[in-house]
Amino acid sequence: LFRSALSLANDSSYALTGGVYSRSPVNILAAQDGFDVGNLYINRPITGALVGRQPFGGHRLSGLGTKAGGEDYLSQFMVRRAISENTLRHGFAPAE
Repeated sequence: LFRSALSLANDSSYALTGGVYSRSPVNILAAQDGFDVGNLYINRPITGALVGRQPFGGHRLSGLGTKAGGEDYLSQFMVRRAISENTLRHGFAPAE
């Protein structure tokens, strides 16, 4: 019965948040391994993510990319670039 409910939940077009209440360690492990959501809450309400401490985001039609609040979140607003310098100089150029 639990696996059927999990399969039904995973068939959704959305995958932001999911919640499971269970006393069964087998069902809890099945949810941890198989509930395809961005944020999974077990035996607690599905609201109340800690801003700046708990990354929050989903996938499918619930969003994509780095989760807000995650350590990689800031980098999506930056332009990354690589700078390479040859440090094996031949000769010396005096300071101007």
